Amino acid sequence: MARRISIFGATGSVGQNTIALSARDAAAVEVVALTGGRNIARLAEDARRLGAAVAVTAYDALLKPLRAALAGSGVEAQAGQAALNEAAARPADWVMSAIVGAAGLEPGLRALQQGATLALANKETLVCAGALVLETARQHRAQLLPVDSEHSAVFQALVGEDIGAVERIVITASGGAFRDWPLERLKSATPQQAACHPNWDMGQRITIDSASMFNKALELIETREFFQVDPERIEVILHPESLVHALVGFSDGALMAHVGPPDMRHAIGYALNYPDRRTLPVERLDLTRVGQLTFRAPDAARYPALRLAREVMARGGLAGAVFNAAKERGLDAFIAGRIGFLDMAAVVERVLDRFDAQSGLIDAPMTLDNVLQTDHLARAWADEAMKEQAG
Repeated sequence: MARRISIFGATGSVGQNTIALSARDAAAVEVVALTGGRNIARLAEDARRLGAAVAVTAYDALLKPLRAALAGSGVEAQAGQAALNEAAARPADWVMSAIVGAAGLEPGLRALQQGATLALANKETLVCAGALVLETARQHRAQLLPVDSEHSAVFQALVGEDIGAVERIVITASGGAFRDWPLERLKSATPQQAACHPNWDMGQRITIDSASMFNKALELIETREFFQVDPERIEVILHPESLVHALVGFSDGALMAHVGPPDMRHAIGYALNYPDRRTLPVERLDLTRVGQLTFRAPDAARYPALRLAREVMARGGLAGAVFNAAKERGLDAFIAGRIGFLDMAAVVERVLDRFDAQSGLIDAPMTLDNVLQTDHLARAWADEAMKEQAG
């Protein structure tokens, strides 16, 4: 019987790699749903080629061109958030969640509610609603697998181990495009400069988040939620080569490191084939050519996002949803040229301070409605903060 899979965020880099890897054994796979954004040509081409039951664009206005591109194929075309949620509720055995941002939360929950294995490349899902996501998976006996390279590395290092014996988890960071820039230059950094990653080939938004380390800040929170360890046991270190993706330290003093090329196909392939390991078309490292691996502590002044993430973990509750929403709005504004590179962290901090002052919001129960409402409020607060900053 063919394995039923759905890929959310199919037109992005993670989605495209997932399609390529799953297509290596196409006869064993039945594609239920593919979703994407504005790249209608790519979405339609993949949906036709793979024989997907449904293809969904996140944008209502693009439904007509998607239908035209799929005419005669037998693939159903849908658009909008409700359609994404409906597609996620269709029975599937394995679902890739690679939608960028908080928009991936509700489809991910829908997939878990119907018992699918959810391969999570969308870190915002756990940042915004970790407790809700884990409880949903538990209630519906669904499995959650990490696809971020760092969390996949930690997950693999823990196979056969007792989480109670873990003393520390160390996630690595390349430092992004500006890791070696003088601090004074950061004020004038442009979106184009921030979007040039030294090691990884990723989309614009995540690459800019790497330069600011907001990406790593989200991963700090995600590590806390996924592995349920105390924040004090989670460390971030700079590793410019991006070959050691994470390390796990145990109570006997041993460190287990996951080492591999900077290629997302490894983490995707591990989740796709779990619990088995199968041959993947990735580079095999020649350590004699690598020569050396370097590590250093991150500069707090250069990367304030890491401090903010630790403050979010100390707050708990809905603070993660506030943090992510404010980060996304700040990133939107930076890409549009409305604020500077360093202003993104300042906006997030102001929004978190406002969250602290909201009576009843900090301790509100974590329900989907509360998370979505908090996300909406935090985006509005971020917009207000940026207007005040500009004025």
